[in-house]
Amino acid sequence: MFKHLNKDFPASIVVFFVAIPLCLGIALASGAPLFSGLIAGIIGGIVVGAISGSSLGVSGPAAGLAAIVLAAITNIGYENLLLAVVIGGAIQIGFGLLKAGIIGYYFPNSVIKGMLTGIGIIIILKQIPHFFGYDDDPQGDWAFFQVDGENTFSEIFNMANGISPGATLIAIIAMIILVLWETVLSDKGKFFKLVQGPLVAVGTGIIFFLVTKGNETFGISQEHLVNVPVPDSFDSFIGQFTVPSFEMIGTLQIWITGFTIALVASLETLLCVEATDKLDPHKRTTPTNRELFAQGTGNMLSGMIGGLPITQVIVRSSANIQSGGQTKMAAILHGFLLLISVVVIPNILNYIPLSVLAAILFLVGYKLAKPALFKEMYLKGWKQFVPFIVTIVGIVFGDLLIGIGLGLAVGIVVILIKSYQNSYFLHIENETNENKTVKMTLAEEVTFINKGAIIKELNKLKENSYLIMDVRKSRYLDNDIIEILDDFRVKAAEKNIDIKIISERGTIENPDSYQEFFAQKKIS
Repeated sequence: MFKHLNKDFPASIVVFFVAIPLCLGIALASGAPLFSGLIAGIIGGIVVGAISGSSLGVSGPAAGLAAIVLAAITNIGYENLLLAVVIGGAIQIGFGLLKAGIIGYYFPNSVIKGMLTGIGIIIILKQIPHFFGYDDDPQGDWAFFQVDGENTFSEIFNMANGISPGATLIAIIAMIILVLWETVLSDKGKFFKLVQGPLVAVGTGIIFFLVTKGNETFGISQEHLVNVPVPDSFDSFIGQFTVPSFEMIGTLQIWITGFTIALVASLETLLCVEATDKLDPHKRTTPTNRELFAQGTGNMLSGMIGGLPITQVIVRSSANIQSGGQTKMAAILHGFLLLISVVVIPNILNYIPLSVLAAILFLVGYKLAKPALFKEMYLKGWKQFVPFIVTIVGIVFGDLLIGIGLGLAVGIVVILIKSYQNSYFLHIENETNENKTVKMTLAEEVTFINKGAIIKELNKLKENSYLIMDVRKSRYLDNDIIEILDDFRVKAAEKNIDIKIISERGTIENPDSYQEFFAQKKIS
């Protein structure tokens, strides 16, 4: 885990700066104490990160649960909500033991890519007001219809009446630093690779705030800064932790709330796991059942000491990947950074302008929603493009679960239209040579529904194996399956696995791109 510390530590710093405002913002949007968001972020990093099998996933408080938490606090009170979080965590552990994690494999890649793109667009739209110093809406409120009665677009329009020159100026400076650091300076020496652009941008933001403090034009007011709770004594710090009330443990409403938290948190986690694995440069596969166990353990502990519910979160996970994180040590270190900062330097954190953090999130959002991805999905045909677009629209104008639900529904309809006449199966034949040669014969219809089974079999292949994949009978090979093969190509090279494809197009060994091979016409 320490092998890639030179990359994991800088990435953890970036994730830390992304996590600080999100932890606080989600707590604010949930109607919970601000410190509860930080507790969830710390446990999500240290505890969940240590137990999880995900190499790049980062966990913490989730925006998708804000509405559930807000309603629960209103109806049953904060201490009873914490009890529901503990119960929800126990249920998640049960999900993991019952191997319910396989559900995550049954979401088509077009929907997962739509989810990533939709979240990227939301990040950009939600950060526009903060970039210009309009901070009435909390950072963690990701839904289109906000808890303050506004929506994403009305908040942007309202921004025109509250632009802060100082916050805007330092946001522009921070953006220039970030772009230059990534496109030019990162190749100029070890220093620029070790010290990440976001750290320099944040440091510049703190200096700007201190230098311009009191200036009528460019001074940054308190509402435009990070607002970490600052205890005035050790007893005050300890007093920020809250223990759940167990008096209502036999109440049906508590258990309904706990089950709702477990269900939504598990679904969001599985979706994020799938998306994170898709972004992983090494194409590693996260054990989903273990992930549910880790999330459940984290939620039980978070609820016991006053924290919000936890899920794996795509914003922090993608920031980790984009910053060069290699192992789960990055997630763990970000948790320790959160812990150390709220204990040792909360005052310094409160000098960071929110507009600088908005600039960092801008780049995260852009990398998730690059225009080139829309062209790529369009060229793959309407069966990929329509679920992709529907998912984006649902997420931008609704929330994560609405978008995923709509995209999945459309994806199922598309599959049914294509394959209602044909069945599908997966046949695997082990041959001689000490089970090192494996023949896999695919049926005439292979769709994303078969994704989980194929991934499972590919992951079973030992080092130095020889895989023969016969697709001559396959009249329809889903793009998801082709992408699995392209993703597995990286792992196969690392494990010295040779792959031979036998198809009507011809026979090929270890192709550079399965997408290109299956896109070409029959080879004579």
